[in-house]
Amino acid sequence: MPLSPEQLSACYAQACEIELQAFKPGNVSVYSDGHGMTVADFRISAEVSAAPLCNRAYGLGERIYYAVQATRNAVGCNTNLGILLLCAPLLEAAYCRASGETLRQSLRQVLSSTSINDADWVFKAIVLAAPGGLGSASQQDVNTGASVTLTEAMCLASDKDRIALQYLTGYQDIFDFSLPAYYNAIYKWASKHWAAVAVYIGLLSRFPDSHIERKYGGQHTQWIAHAMLALDAEFANAESPEQFMPLLYRMDGDLKSRGVNPGTTADLTVATVLTALLENIIALN
Repeated sequence: MPLSPEQLSACYAQACEIELQAFKPGNVSVYSDGHGMTVADFRISAEVSAAPLCNRAYGLGERIYYAVQATRNAVGCNTNLGILLLCAPLLEAAYCRASGETLRQSLRQVLSSTSINDADWVFKAIVLAAPGGLGSASQQDVNTGASVTLTEAMCLASDKDRIALQYLTGYQDIFDFSLPAYYNAIYKWASKHWAAVAVYIGLLSRFPDSHIERKYGGQHTQWIAHAMLALDAEFANAESPEQFMPLLYRMDGDLKSRGVNPGTTADLTVATVLTALLENIIALN
């Protein structure tokens, strides 16, 4: 049985809230605002973007555009472009999934069937969101019309943007790394928001954050990876993740004092949680 737009919207909203409940050093959470944004900004963004993102009257690219537009109108800043770019194909895959097909299999079909029109709408969404460090590109610049499909455009950007890379690899980072990490943490701690913390730390310990790299180049890459790798190793053996609260507060303060925001990693965390929620509801249907 296909999932309804209402079910998809509820899963999306829940994933956004779980990620906000997770203490993600350097990023906005219920524990700490930052970078000129508040938890309320993100909650409002999730609320207003859910309906257009799950509106079946729109194509994939249109959903992303109108979700960005709703967000911009509500909070006046870019809180969720990366989240929308990652979540829209997942929600489409859950809706269009054939009987007996896994979410991952359906997602491959979605990514292989994007259109030039999708790319045009997403280009407009990116311009509207005005993400930091966007700049220009020699091929398929978002300030001009698209001449390739959305997935093809993302592939062109995949060497410098980890969100774009997911379109090229069929969300390999999520399905092969962060989703197993999420399930393992759920099994161990029975807490979705602490599982989201584990995903965030694990991703940041292994992959440079695209948002940070665009803003600072490789200035912060090594020390962030080293700090997160050490924390990830301790986290894996922790009986109670709450014991790391003082360390998380220190890391959060250190990153924010330097203006460093692992925003791409936070976006991937939302997408990981959404993937888990969708897989669970698919299993129950």
